Amino acid sequence: MNWSGLESLLSGVNKYSTAFGRIWLSMVFVFRVLVFVVAAQRVWGDESKDFVCNTRQPGCTNVCYDHLFPISHIRLWALQLIFVTCPSLMVMAHVKYREAKDLKYVEMHQGSHLYANPGKKRGGLWWTYLLSLVFKAGFDTSFLYILYRIYHGYDLPRLSKCSLDPCPNTVDCFISRPTEKKIFMLFMVISSALCIFMCILEMFYLIGKRIAKVLKVRHENERLVFADQHELTTIAPPRSQYRRTDPTLAESQLSLNKKEKIREAGMTTTL
Repeated sequence: MNWSGLESLLSGVNKYSTAFGRIWLSMVFVFRVLVFVVAAQRVWGDESKDFVCNTRQPGCTNVCYDHLFPISHIRLWALQLIFVTCPSLMVMAHVKYREAKDLKYVEMHQGSHLYANPGKKRGGLWWTYLLSLVFKAGFDTSFLYILYRIYHGYDLPRLSKCSLDPCPNTVDCFISRPTEKKIFMLFMVISSALCIFMCILEMFYLIGKRIAKVLKVRHENERLVFADQHELTTIAPPRSQYRRTDPTLAESQLSLNKKEKIREAGMTTTL
């Protein structure tokens, strides 16, 4: 299988991914694809040839091998890597669809754009990206569960007893290099678990960022509504509008005027 072609195809998703998505993609290709191509295939290359049972009964070894290894680890991990990396192509396909739609809009509306940035995770693209994370985490979790159910745990026994037909009785079967294969299997399982953890972190990051943005927009809208409803007006008119005469002062002034009139009348009588 040409893994380099898949790598070059998915490397374009990096510019549409968050920091967590770039870390996830690096982990997939460095700790899973590279280990799978370079080391794991060679370790499991002799699992059928060097599987030995202490019997000469024709067909017994093949039946016991099929019972112990219903599906090869190599083929199971190859399917897992394909299923896990394919959801990232959903994001790229959605971005390409947006770019084509924006190009048609530009041609019809003489230069105005439908999307300021087709790769911006808004609207439908945000949901597509979040759905791709759910698929990636779900596929990894499903394959880990399948591996656990098929092999009854993440362990390879040094000795396996088999009593299936056409074996004449219970025979002992031995796996080639079980310790080395167990180490690689645990490495792949831990790598898958870390990738699941990164997907969950990225989902929380996207949802938290969206919630913070919605709350910020709502706060800005409430602030604008409050400002519109409480426009600045003149709080207190000038004091000149409320200038009033002191009543006590008016009464004292009236009494003085009366006294002056009486005095003037007396002086006129005297003359």
